[in-house]
Formats: sequence, structure tokens, C-alpha cells
Amino acid sequence: MEINLTDFLTSTLEALKAQDIQAIDVKGKSSITDTMIICTGTSSRHVASTANNLIEESKKVGIDIFAQEGKAVADWIVIDFGQAIVHILQNESREMYQLEKLWA
Repeated sequence: MEINLTDFLTSTLEALKAQDIQAIDVKGKSSITDTMIICTGTSSRHVASTANNLIEESKKVGIDIFAQEGKAVADWIVIDFGQAIVHILQNESREMYQLEKLWA
């Protein structure tokens, strides 16, 4: 059974209580991925635990993680799943960087 990566990641983020989850199709706009998934964590601890749990749940179903960045500060963690890149940000960072406007 083939897993839809975007659906799996967004539903897992929902289960992990990530907020304001947006999946943006960036085919043709980005040479590195097809989908950017952006969500908000309520604190650095929530951002870090959401990232850790998302990685664990993905590995359980055989989804590869290519890279991750930002765990030390946990203000903005990026996880590269190849066809999708997940950005988990604290609200302040999300407002400052406005990734939705960049990719929309």
C-alpha cells in the first residue's frame, strides 16, 4: 500500500497538536521538493517534540528522512522528506519569515 506523503505528514502533525498546518504545492517553484508543509508549535519544547515524533512515526511506516536542521534552538525545525519539506516554527518565527507568502 502506497502512502500519500503529504496526507501522512499533515495528519501526523494534526495528531501531534501542531497548529495552522498548511501544505503548499511548490512543483515548478522549487527545485528541491514538491510540497512545503508549514505549521506552528506552541513553544520550543512543543516544536522539538513535534519534530521528534514526526520523524519516529515516519520511520515506523518506512518513510526516509534526508535531513533535519534547527533542533538545537527549536525555534524553527526543518525536516526534509525528499518530496516534502516540513517547517515547524514557533509563532514569532512564522510571523517574521512568512514562508506562505514566499511559496504561495
